[in-house]
Amino acid sequence: MVGYKPRCPRVVEVLDKRTADKAERLPPQIRRLLASQLFSSMKNTLLHLCWLLAALPTLGGSTALAQKLDAGPDRVSTDLAVAMPRLGTVKPRSTAEIGASNWLIGCETLDRDFADYDQYKTYIAPLGIKRLRMQAGWNKTEKVKGKYDWKWLDNIINDAHKRGLQPWLQLSYGNQNYPGGGGANLGAGMPTSPEALAAWDRWVEALVKRYKGKVTDWEIWNEPNFADNLDNTPERTAALHVRTIDIVKRVQPEARISGLALGHMDLPYAEAFFKALADQDRLKLLDNITYHDYTYNPDSHYPKVLALRASLHKYAPGMRLRQGENGAPSGGGYGRGALAEHDWTELTQAKWDTRRMLGDLGHDVETSIFGIIEMAYTNGPINRMNYKGIIKSDSSKKALGPKMAYYAIQNVTSIFDNSLQRIEQLEGKHNAAIVPTNPDAVVYTKGTDRNLAVYGYRHVTTKKQLYTIWANDHVPAESNKTRNLTFTFANADIDQPVYVDIVSGRVYEIPATQWKKVGNIYTFTDIPVYDAPILIADKSLIKIQPLSTARAANPTP
Repeated sequence: MVGYKPRCPRVVEVLDKRTADKAERLPPQIRRLLASQLFSSMKNTLLHLCWLLAALPTLGGSTALAQKLDAGPDRVSTDLAVAMPRLGTVKPRSTAEIGASNWLIGCETLDRDFADYDQYKTYIAPLGIKRLRMQAGWNKTEKVKGKYDWKWLDNIINDAHKRGLQPWLQLSYGNQNYPGGGGANLGAGMPTSPEALAAWDRWVEALVKRYKGKVTDWEIWNEPNFADNLDNTPERTAALHVRTIDIVKRVQPEARISGLALGHMDLPYAEAFFKALADQDRLKLLDNITYHDYTYNPDSHYPKVLALRASLHKYAPGMRLRQGENGAPSGGGYGRGALAEHDWTELTQAKWDTRRMLGDLGHDVETSIFGIIEMAYTNGPINRMNYKGIIKSDSSKKALGPKMAYYAIQNVTSIFDNSLQRIEQLEGKHNAAIVPTNPDAVVYTKGTDRNLAVYGYRHVTTKKQLYTIWANDHVPAESNKTRNLTFTFANADIDQPVYVDIVSGRVYEIPATQWKKVGNIYTFTDIPVYDAPILIADKSLIKIQPLSTARAANPTP
């Protein structure tokens, strides 16, 4: 990966027989070494040496390198060439500094022990995302019929609440203790027998009663149509929603419930679900409809998103969509989940995740990034390490440190909160002389016939503006090759223009020789554009960290 410096513990992870599948691309002689008797003692020596070396730069601190967050201005370094004066780097903002935003972060699979909340909990607040998607785990909590062991979930919910975080708690999956109780993993069938459905009702009521003082947001089931599951029909999914909505709303009238969690864009399935739920007068009781659509090009699926919204609004006008789970891996390999058939890197993961976030924002869709940490799947349709996490991990579920995508997402959350509103009347034209008569409308030209994603935002108080731009016509590439383009924006409002690369967070002054304002038309020349988001923004909208800032900071214990 271009310009990225891998951390030492990752070397040890690769040389660990428990995660030998990660060494599958190593030369044969190295793989033979992994299987040798010599390896065990050598590994221990290497482990101690690596951690000693990792500790040397920070001997005065109490936190190991793997638990460090780099807070310096060069925390992400790529070979992106920008010939403008650099001002600094986007300054991260913690959740305590952000009122509200469009973002959620996935903390899934804790119900199946594929990840460990205590390993990554200190990384959440510095990321700048308050809302956490989690699965409550009926099968894990009720291992004996009629007896709930809440200890594991209490630890998570209580800690998240203490940190000012907001769990979005999913009620699934099923419970294998009951005949017809459904499965306990991805793609599982729903409870179907009278005994299991009665147990489900008791589970939902007990769960909501226990956490209603700390949880307001709920989701019912995960991906009922995963792999075109023939058991979870739209009608059966709607029926489970009806009984669950009634219980949740009775126990917690102010609850916000997300529905559907569509596993892939099956529009006929969604339409049938909406109709079945609307016919029973329950669709209107949902707060939002969620979907998960993994596409190699994160920008390619928006026509389907708009079609899904149109279908929903036939039955529930104005109801919001939420992209409830999405993210790219940082490595490929069969058995690792969606998007595995591509040679991903940390750079392309960061590009994909930020394009997903800002593309969704440009379509008024909330976004939950999947996920906070790499997940050690051991069973089900996914049975190997899932590399979609933005924190590195291993088979022991340790948090080994943030990836490039973690820092890139920090840059997004620092800038895009509820202080900005989308410019809804933003239209691309071919004639730079066109100026809309409506002062709230903006017209732009982009100096190329290639596809670009262009979205605009203005500050709710100052009305200063910024624009997000990236090449959206292909899967994110390992190359950072740019094209210098000219843009015009009619009716823009920018006093001090800056250029921001979202992946690295680097902020540059756009020199006076590269921009001008004539009347109501701004012209920006030689703007480097590539397949990751860049911004043309008013400087007042970017919190900038100067280049002299200290290079490291610890997560809050």
